[in-house]
Amino acid sequence: MSDLLRDAGFKELTRVSTARTRLRDVTTRHERTVRRSLVEADGCVLAEAVTSGQNVPHYDRAAMDGFAVRAEDTFGASSRAPNLLRVASDEVAPGDAVRVHTGSEIPPGADAVVMVEHAELVGDDLEVFDAVAEGENVAPEGEDVEEGQQLYEAGHRLRPSDLGLLKSTGVREVTVYEPPRVAVIPTGEELVEENPEPGEVIETNGLTISRLVERWGGDASYHDIVTDDETSLREAVDNNLDSDIIVTTGGSSVGERDLIPEVIAEIGEVVVHGVALKPGHPVALGVVADTPIIMLPGYPVACIINAVQFLRPALKWAGGLPLDSFPTVEARLGRKIHSDVGDRTFVRVRLSEEDGERVATPTRASGSGVLSSVALADGWVEVPESSEGIASGETVAVQNWEWLA
Repeated sequence: MSDLLRDAGFKELTRVSTARTRLRDVTTRHERTVRRSLVEADGCVLAEAVTSGQNVPHYDRAAMDGFAVRAEDTFGASSRAPNLLRVASDEVAPGDAVRVHTGSEIPPGADAVVMVEHAELVGDDLEVFDAVAEGENVAPEGEDVEEGQQLYEAGHRLRPSDLGLLKSTGVREVTVYEPPRVAVIPTGEELVEENPEPGEVIETNGLTISRLVERWGGDASYHDIVTDDETSLREAVDNNLDSDIIVTTGGSSVGERDLIPEVIAEIGEVVVHGVALKPGHPVALGVVADTPIIMLPGYPVACIINAVQFLRPALKWAGGLPLDSFPTVEARLGRKIHSDVGDRTFVRVRLSEEDGERVATPTRASGSGVLSSVALADGWVEVPESSEGIASGETVAVQNWEWLA
């Protein structure tokens, strides 16, 4: 089947997979690095391997509450014939025991710990009811991590648990790749920030996309609205070519006021214009001076869906970040989904429980301009290009796209 499909308003539509490949071809991974404290490094990608700065634990420690002893002094102990040890305060001489708590340093002379429930104090003596082996209930120095041990390779994305481990080994700073810089430029002469008159629309796409960029691991610069004027649009792009990615919202279709694809074609190259994806055919992808340009539609739902399909992977490629799959849940489809063969369709659904079964019901609003159909949904169902739809009652995978970086 061809990668190009016909659609009213477009000479051709490019398949999603082909469009993504073309975008990948014009997206370059940046190599900028920075030293960051562990608190600042959460979610960043390591630019170099990290090794442990010290043993963890850095001393022999008790793994249980109990009494530090010499193991050989407990041999033969049982509940019927306990061994009797003297209670000491610091060092463990032959026949001695010293009280310890979980995490306490093992006192000199001791090589094991008798659990508190296996012993009983009788005056100044200790009755031991269970023998222990050498090293039993003791966490030796370096058991967790050894000094000089390689912990993470370059390219690893740091998680909160990683940061805790690094701090425990004496590491305080790491070298990471800077987050990709993404310029977000909302366009449209009808856009205003507040108090819209008839015919005007409050700008929301730039806000939404800039916050998604931050969630996906990028550094977003959220710009002022640019009107539908070729000179203004060209200037906005030229002024942000130091970004790793430029993303515009609005003006990406084929109407009289859809100027941004023409502007990019004049100063660079448009590699895709129109994608077989619903909602959201009028997306365009291009490049200017080695900076990828992602031109998102102005309708909010189409804007978001295309951002997830194209901006998110481009950002990950530019920053060397992993492109993880979205978490999904299975549910029974509560109402039939219609889809056009050739289009990859994203249907917003709400989840509910019926008789102990999870049910996904498509939202009534199907238009690409109804923002609430995304904001009030629990996820979406992706219908492949080869399908005419999905019958009611079928099991579907609901993508929880908004809750994964």
